[in-house]
Amino acid sequence: QVQLVESGGGLVQPGGSLRLSCVASGFTLAYWSIGWFRQAPGKEREAVSCISKSDGAAYADTVKARFTISRDNAKNTVYLQMNSLKPEDTAVYYCKATETLGRKTYDYWGQGTQVTVGT
Repeated sequence: QVQLVESGGGLVQPGGSLRLSCVASGFTLAYWSIGWFRQAPGKEREAVSCISKSDGAAYADTVKARFTISRDNAKNTVYLQMNSLKPEDTAVYYCKATETLGRKTYDYWGQGTQVTVGT
C-alpha cells in the first residue's frame, strides 16, 4: 500500500524549532520529488519547500534561511527542519511525492501534521 505519513508537529514557542518527517511506504522516495506544503485556517494550501530527485532544494521566500529540507534515502524519509519559528508558521503541514512518467504525473499526499507556534 502506497502511503506517506508525516510526523513531528506540535506546539512550540516563537523562536523555537521543530523537525517534520515524511516517511514513505510502498514506494521508494529516492525516485520522487518531494514537496512540503502548509495550510493555515481560512487560507489556501501553499508550497513551503521542495527537493528534487537530485537533491536540489527550493524554498518559499517566507521560510528561506529558516527552514531546511533534506532526505535520507536509507530511511525512505524526507525531513523539514524548521528554525526560528513564527506564529505565522502555524498550519497543518503536508508532504507530497510527485513523479512524472511520460505525460502522466503521479502525486501522493500525506495526512498532515499540525504545527502551532505560540505561547
